[in-house]
Amino acid sequence: MSEPEAKAAETDIEEEQLNQAIEDLRGALHDEAAPEGDKAASLRNNAIIMNIPVDVQIMLGSAEMPVSELMALQKGSTVALDRRIGEPVDVVVNGQKIARGEITVLDNDPSRFGVKLTEIITAGKTPR
Repeated sequence: MSEPEAKAAETDIEEEQLNQAIEDLRGALHDEAAPEGDKAASLRNNAIIMNIPVDVQIMLGSAEMPVSELMALQKGSTVALDRRIGEPVDVVVNGQKIARGEITVLDNDPSRFGVKLTEIITAGKTPR
């Protein structure tokens, strides 16, 4: 299977999983068989909701350049971002900024990094 076919198949699987999660959620929300106070039904509904996949992005920065510079990029090229070392990064879920954090190296795998959350953005709070 070629790389584009593999990516298309992976996207189809993710879309199918998301559609299944949405259908499960609809079923849970419209399930009238269980009494309202039934804790088991409530836990089952929560489990369905908690398994819905979301898109989490860490926004390291961005760059603006003319098309000519973009077209000149090649393997090994460096793109300067609009953020400096030590500046906070944004944590975005499904297009909505929910937190800020700082880049950190993972203790158990120094070849990888993660984000240590430093601020959770609440609904009424405007991000800086």
